[in-house]
Amino acid sequence: MIQAEDNRTPIINVVDLEKSFGQTRVLRGVNLEVYSGETMVIMGGSGCGKSTLLRHMIGSLTPDSGRVELFARDIGSLPERELDTIRKRFGVLFQSGALLNSLTVGQNVALPLNEHRDLDAATIDIIVRIKLNLVSMRHAIDRMPAEISGGMKKRAGLARAIALDPDILFYDEPSAGLDPVTSTQIDRLMMDLSGKLGVTTVVVTHEMDSAFRIADRMCMLDAGVVLKVGTRQEFEAIRDGDVTGDETTDLIRQFLRGDAAGPITRRQAGSEFEQEILEAGEK
Repeated sequence: MIQAEDNRTPIINVVDLEKSFGQTRVLRGVNLEVYSGETMVIMGGSGCGKSTLLRHMIGSLTPDSGRVELFARDIGSLPERELDTIRKRFGVLFQSGALLNSLTVGQNVALPLNEHRDLDAATIDIIVRIKLNLVSMRHAIDRMPAEISGGMKKRAGLARAIALDPDILFYDEPSAGLDPVTSTQIDRLMMDLSGKLGVTTVVVTHEMDSAFRIADRMCMLDAGVVLKVGTRQEFEAIRDGDVTGDETTDLIRQFLRGDAAGPITRRQAGSEFEQEILEAGEK
């Protein structure tokens, strides 16, 4: 278990992050530190802002205010060329695997090596086979994405994400669309790679079984606000506790358990009623 210490410099530092799309305020002063070698799980319900936070961390969105620092660099203020250099130090596994359908599995994994490394074809082929072997996909090197399952696409996408030996791996809903057995296999693969490669791991998910399997620390988002950052054990204590606490603790507990009744559903019911009244007034 990785324990964050106050005197350590975070490898990722999110400071007072704000983001709106039109009139919708998606992130509301988010602060989060991720330390080298740990697995941080960012969780929350649909529309809570977790994917938007991830997109800021990988530099695909620019904050309205606040900043995101990777390797002690404010990536929102970097010129594109310097940002590209930073991007070579992390890998991303997207929900679908995001493989290029016109390329074989091996060619997909080779793509970042061809783009960013001055290596001969034989060396690239060796590296591709090593990366595919790490995710148990070496047998599929010549297959097309359309010929493999969803779980295999995730594994191939992960092989591509580690092709450049990154310091950080970002996962966007790695269990999405997978059956429970395959989801567990992907979780174990993620933990195995974290141990073997020594990478820092950031996982965005709303799948609680997966989150509690892989996390060192967890961050709970709700309506663009960080409700709590803590160790897996701290969140387990909230999930397994029966004593009613404050509204925030009860909300976290309802989400972690998936309970039908609680602050989340009361708020949703109130919002639906308010919308009904507004619509009635417009008639």
